[in-house]
Amino acid sequence: MIPLLKVQMSEEAPAAVARVLTSGMIGQGPVVDEFEQALRERIGNPHVATVNSGTAGLHLALRLATDPAGTGTGEAGGEVLTTPLTMVATNWTILANGLRPRWVDVDPATLNVDLDDLARKITPATRAIMVVHFAGYPVDLARLSGILDEAEALYGFRPLVIEDCAHAWGSTYRGEPLGNHGNIAVFSFQAVKHFTTGDGGLMVLPTPELNERARRLRWFGIDRDSPGRGLTRDDIPEWGYKFHMNDINASIGLANLARTDEVVRRYRENAAFFDRELASADGVELTERAPDRQPSFWAYPLLVSGKDAFVKHMTQAGITVSQVHERNDHHGALRPYMSLLPGLEEVVERMVCVPVGWWLSDEERLHIVDTIKAGW
Repeated sequence: MIPLLKVQMSEEAPAAVARVLTSGMIGQGPVVDEFEQALRERIGNPHVATVNSGTAGLHLALRLATDPAGTGTGEAGGEVLTTPLTMVATNWTILANGLRPRWVDVDPATLNVDLDDLARKITPATRAIMVVHFAGYPVDLARLSGILDEAEALYGFRPLVIEDCAHAWGSTYRGEPLGNHGNIAVFSFQAVKHFTTGDGGLMVLPTPELNERARRLRWFGIDRDSPGRGLTRDDIPEWGYKFHMNDINASIGLANLARTDEVVRRYRENAAFFDRELASADGVELTERAPDRQPSFWAYPLLVSGKDAFVKHMTQAGITVSQVHERNDHHGALRPYMSLLPGLEEVVERMVCVPVGWWLSDEERLHIVDTIKAGW
C-alpha cells in the first residue's frame, strides 16, 4: 500500500541523539537553545519558544490570549471562534482553558474557516480566534485582519488570533513564512509532519512581551533565560506548565532541519503534478489555489462524488486515502456546542485526501492519477 503519511527522519538523527544521551544533559539545555536559534533564522522572527507538542503550544497560546494580565485565572466562560474541521487537539485546548468553542463554518473552496461566517460571529464574548491552515493552505490573513479592524471599531477590543500551523510548516502568505503576520502561530513537530522532532512544537510570538511570557510559562513560570537558568530562589509571579522541549527532541529537530526545504519542495512538486493532471478529471473537484499563498501540502484534499466508492476504489488499487480529520462537533465532549454548519456538511460528504508526500516515486504518483481517472 502507498501510505498516506510517513515519518521523515534524517540519517544523522541517531548519532545526534546519542551525543545528547551521553552528554549529561537531556532536559531543556544547550541543544534546545541551538535549535531555537536555527528556527529564528529559518522563520525570520526572533520571538520563538519551543514546546513539547503543538497541543501544548495551543494550550499556552490560549492562556496568553485570555489571561493578558497574567493573573493565572483567565476569563473563564468566554468564547473562542474555531473550526470543527481539524484534529481534536485544536479544540480540546479550548475546553482545557475553561472556554467555550463557537463553531465557524468551513469554506468548501479552501477547507479553512469561512471568513464571512467568522465576521458574523465575533461578539463581546469572543476571547480569541483559532484558525487552522488546513492541509498547509494559508487562511487569507489580510482579510482576517480587516475583519478584526471592523470588530475593534465596533466593540472596542481586538481578539487575539492563534494560527494552528500543524499542517503548514514551510507555507507562506504574501511571500512571508507563517509566523510573521502579527498573530501567535503554533507549529507541530509530531511524527508524521513535514518536519519532526519525534514530538514537539513551536510557538512564534508577535511581540517580545508575549515571547518572554511564553518562555516562562512553558516551564512552571520560571525564567530559564536568566543568568541562573531559573535555579535561583527568585519569586515566581505567575504559575506555568511543564510544556518545554528537551535536548533529545531538539537534537532530532536539528538533524532534520537541514532537509526540511527539500522535503517541502517534494510535497509541492507532487501537488503541482496532481493539480495539472486532475484539473479536468471526472467526479473530482480541487481546492483553491490563490497566487498570494504558497501551501506546503501536508495533505492533498479532493472533493469527490461518491466518496465511499472512491475510497474503496483507491484502497483496492493499493493507495491509502482518508478524510484525515473527522468533524469535531459530533464528538460527545463537544456536542453541547453544535450549530448549523452547511459548508462543513458539504465538505465531510465529499472530502478525501490522497498521498502527496516526499516518499512518492514518480511512478506511484502517476498510479494515483491513473487510478482516479479510471473512475470508480
